[in-house]
Amino acid sequence: MDTETEGVGELAQGSSFAHLHTHTEFSMLDGAARVDDLVAAAVADGQPALGITDHGNMYGVLDFYRACRDAGVNPVIGTEAYMAADSRHERPVRRGKLDDTGGDVDGGQKLYYHLTLLAETNAGYSNLLKLSSAAYLEGYYYKPRVDWELLERYHEGLIATTGCLGGVVLQALLAGDVAGAEARAARLQDIFGRDNLFVELQDHGLAQQRQTNPQLV
Repeated sequence: MDTETEGVGELAQGSSFAHLHTHTEFSMLDGAARVDDLVAAAVADGQPALGITDHGNMYGVLDFYRACRDAGVNPVIGTEAYMAADSRHERPVRRGKLDDTGGDVDGGQKLYYHLTLLAETNAGYSNLLKLSSAAYLEGYYYKPRVDWELLERYHEGLIATTGCLGGVVLQALLAGDVAGAEARAARLQDIFGRDNLFVELQDHGLAQQRQTNPQLV
């Protein structure tokens, strides 16, 4: 499952587990799991729920929702949003190669960062749609990007995590800026609320994850 999911889940009572950070075939040129196969794997593994968090889009939500409901799996709707460093209107000049974490620009920033968002309520689902639309219509630059302003406007009913190595918190830690990482995590908590922001831990055997996971804990 390593190529299809980021390995984020939630342990409930007993041994129940659900993948909440999952990329499907709708994560263009990135996800390897077809929706029906992914849901079938969750059923075979006894997972009561399954999340969808495709990169920068919600194209697969309807297919995913129907497949989950038909299989008796609770669908958790989300997206892995791309996020501008400050404003969705900024157009920083890229330096060198563009990688999955957004490439480098002057000042040590990235063209975009990653942020995992999950709908907790119907209002949250509606806000995911608004964020996704605004990212394309107002923030598209290399990727469809949201920003802090949009998150503050459309945060109701959403759960957020600190994301993968491409997230704002992890990128600060990788740069050795612990205070900056704490400040960004605090800002996310101020937006989504203490009960709706979670620190996301991943372990794919990467040296960068081994470096930052103890700091995240």
